[in-house]
Amino acid sequence: MEKPSERITTYLPDNSLRQGYRSLLRDIVVELVSSRWLIYQLFKRDIASFYKQSVLGVFWIFVVPLVTVGTFALLRGSGVVTAGQVSTPYPIFAVLGIAVWQLFAQGIVAGANALVGGGEMISRINFSKKSLVIAAMGRTLVSFAVLAGLLVVLFAVYSARGFHVGFHAGLFLAPLALVPLMLLTLGASFYLALLNGVIRDVGTMLSMLVTFLMLLTPVLYERPKLGPNAPEMAVLLDRITAYNPLYYLVEAPRDLVLTGRIADPRGFFIASAASVLLFFFALVGFHVAETRIAERI
Repeated sequence: MEKPSERITTYLPDNSLRQGYRSLLRDIVVELVSSRWLIYQLFKRDIASFYKQSVLGVFWIFVVPLVTVGTFALLRGSGVVTAGQVSTPYPIFAVLGIAVWQLFAQGIVAGANALVGGGEMISRINFSKKSLVIAAMGRTLVSFAVLAGLLVVLFAVYSARGFHVGFHAGLFLAPLALVPLMLLTLGASFYLALLNGVIRDVGTMLSMLVTFLMLLTPVLYERPKLGPNAPEMAVLLDRITAYNPLYYLVEAPRDLVLTGRIADPRGFFIASAASVLLFFFALVGFHVAETRIAERI
């Protein structure tokens, strides 16, 4: 009696690179498409596990941003800090900035810890490890959607008080302006997830770094307009802001919602192009290193 034929797969180191970059990119696209069900299941698992044993549940999405905005508003009202000349009601300006910033902040922290958190699954099952990082980004989209609902409420409250934001094309373009920020977050997450698998301190340090970056990036305050006699530290901060891609990627969606146009389209275009390149090289690099992840986690 003949034995049934068996399919034998031979894994070679960096075999994908030997096939050429066109074949490599095709493999990545095919793998992502075939993994869409797995990504959705991992996304549902993350959401369920994150809020399952929480007393406040989804309300935690509101708590941290509102405490942050409330603290900054209190300091601004007391004159301790200044948010610049904000033409929009400050709660709307700040919550809108926080909502966009959270896409980056939560996404990069969750993505960087995705492989470590799925270590047991990685050691037992052969699957696309990209799914873990992409699914982690999905949870941040839920948080953003909830904060967007809060923004609608704030707009309604201030509209009753006489503040109006007219319906314009910018409201529909704002979601598209979020894409470069999401690509930047995913690209950085792919790199940091690999690094965190080798050096576990990365995940701990990242939370502190994200908080520091938020203070450097005009999320809760306007970028100050400097005069000729501006202090040296103010000039230094303005120079850092000018080279900070996160400033343009956060400010552009907020500008589109509030004014219907991007205040600095050139800076946004450069930051967007850099985000696309980072995502592309990070995705390729992660794909090449993927076969060695199990032995490192």
